[in-house]
Amino acid sequence: MNKNPAGPETLLVQISLVAVMAAVTAVATFIVRIPNPMGGYFNLGDVAVFAAALTFNPLVGSLAGGIGSAIADLIGFPVFAIPTLIIKGLEGLLAGVISNKKSPARDLLAVVVAGSEMVVGYFVVEYFVLQWGLGGALAEIPGNIVQVVVGGAIGVPLAYIVRRRLPEILR
Repeated sequence: MNKNPAGPETLLVQISLVAVMAAVTAVATFIVRIPNPMGGYFNLGDVAVFAAALTFNPLVGSLAGGIGSAIADLIGFPVFAIPTLIIKGLEGLLAGVISNKKSPARDLLAVVVAGSEMVVGYFVVEYFVLQWGLGGALAEIPGNIVQVVVGGAIGVPLAYIVRRRLPEILR
């Protein structure tokens, strides 16, 4: 096996990780859907986004978060598919960049910063793009915050466990 970090095996591993984590993200987003009054839904997709970003790298977190979440939206709430691709992709990217894989405090900081981007991103889309009005966009914020908190509360320990179990993939 080629040990060159830029070799084809590394690219294949990265593509495989993105595909698997995007599928996990789509399933976590789509399987547990708790509707909210505005027509959206609470889901566990952030668990998968944070787990991917904090376990592997920013690219895997970004692509898995954006693509997986957008696929779930295409099935369940298509008006959000494109904004979700961008918002969740950026969320995974930020979480992966901020995490250093060795510090629980950095993982928590990653969740706070990336989660804040997600909350603000959806507010912007709901207010300016979908024109739900200030009240409608503000009404979504508490649910999005809960989603980030739950995503971080499960995703951070999950990433820690997986990092300890799969050290050879993380190198």
